[in-house]
Amino acid sequence: MKKIVLIILLFPLFTIAQANDCIYEVEEKTDSTSLKVLPEVLIDEKIFGNTNEYLFFSLLNTDGVPMLELQLLQKSKDFIPAKCINKTSKIILQLKNGKIVTLLATNEEACSVLNYDEKEKNNIRVLTGYFFFGITNYDELKNSQITLMRIQFAGDSKEYVIKNELVSETLNTKSNPDRIFIDYLKCIE
Repeated sequence: MKKIVLIILLFPLFTIAQANDCIYEVEEKTDSTSLKVLPEVLIDEKIFGNTNEYLFFSLLNTDGVPMLELQLLQKSKDFIPAKCINKTSKIILQLKNGKIVTLLATNEEACSVLNYDEKEKNNIRVLTGYFFFGITNYDELKNSQITLMRIQFAGDSKEYVIKNELVSETLNTKSNPDRIFIDYLKCIE
C-alpha cells in the first residue's frame, strides 16, 4: 500500500520531468510561422591521420512539419572533395528491430562549402542538408534504436555503424546516437 501511495505522489514529478526533456536551441512562433530546433547531436566521429570528420543531426519542426537537419563537417590538411545533397538523396536507417526507415531530402540542392583555416593550415568542408520523415515506419523510430545508417549523397553513398554511446575525442562531448529519435522525436511533433 505504501508503494502505491508513493507512486501516486511521485507521478506528477515524473510527468514534469518528462515535459522538461525538450530543450530548444531555437523556439519562435508568430501569427503565420513556427520553428522549433533542438540542439545538434554528434552521430559519428572519424579521426584518421590528417582528417577529422563529424556528423551531426538536429531535429526541427518548421510550421508543423518535423524534419532532420544533417551537418557533415570535414577537416583535413589534404584536399577534401565536395559532397552534395539533391532531391534524390536519402538517409536510410536500419533499426535494432530489423525495420528500415527512409528519410527523403527536401528539394533544396546543397554542396559542401570549402573554407581554409589559415592558422591550422586545414581545409574545412561543411555540408548542411534537410530531410523529411516518411509516413511509413515513423513510429518505429520512437521505439527502436538505430544500428546502421546509409546516406545517399548526389553521386555516392556512405555507411555508418551507429554507436550506443559516442565519447568525442576532440569535442569533449558524450552522446547516444542510436537513441536520438527515441529521446527527442517527441519534442518536434
